[in-house]
Amino acid sequence: MDEWVLNALKRWPNVPALFGWLSLDRRGRWLVQGETISHPRIVEVINRNYAADEFGRWYFQNGPQRGYMQLESTPLILFVSDDDQHLITHTGLAVEQLREAHMDEAGSLVLVTEHGPGELRGTDLQWALDRLSIDDEASLAAALELPSQSDTGITLDTGASRLPLQRLDFAQAPSVLGFDREPAPREGEKVSTRAMD
Repeated sequence: MDEWVLNALKRWPNVPALFGWLSLDRRGRWLVQGETISHPRIVEVINRNYAADEFGRWYFQNGPQRGYMQLESTPLILFVSDDDQHLITHTGLAVEQLREAHMDEAGSLVLVTEHGPGELRGTDLQWALDRLSIDDEASLAAALELPSQSDTGITLDTGASRLPLQRLDFAQAPSVLGFDREPAPREGEKVSTRAMD
């Protein structure tokens, strides 16, 4: 978190949180009330001040006010680096550790990293296909038909890690991987109806 954010939290520790205004889409774009945030400096501030609370609710800490994110998919969206060798989160963090690999019923790939769970951006799926231990498309199609939370018998080999690929339904990912797609206020939590200026 930025120093100014930490200072604001100390000065105003009980500012009500904001729900339902902010979201993250499957392409790694931030949105406010459904509109894409495109100003580079605003995007950079959100990227640096994005985190999760103890309940798996991801948020942007805007000074003293916490704005909870609705997630179209996962808390992070992963991109392949320009050298085609490494993964980067949509917030610009390099991925050094892959801990788990999951594939949903539509073939989307979710990887658990040291930064949290992230879906690999659809346009970068070839990176994963090149690293999967599959003989042909039929074995991948068969894996898609397996029940959720089944071992597919396929591995993802990135060189640094070799992970078993698990089937995981899109709807079950939040409970299995510990995040909340649609964060809501908890009992007794203060809620704001508007963003701070």
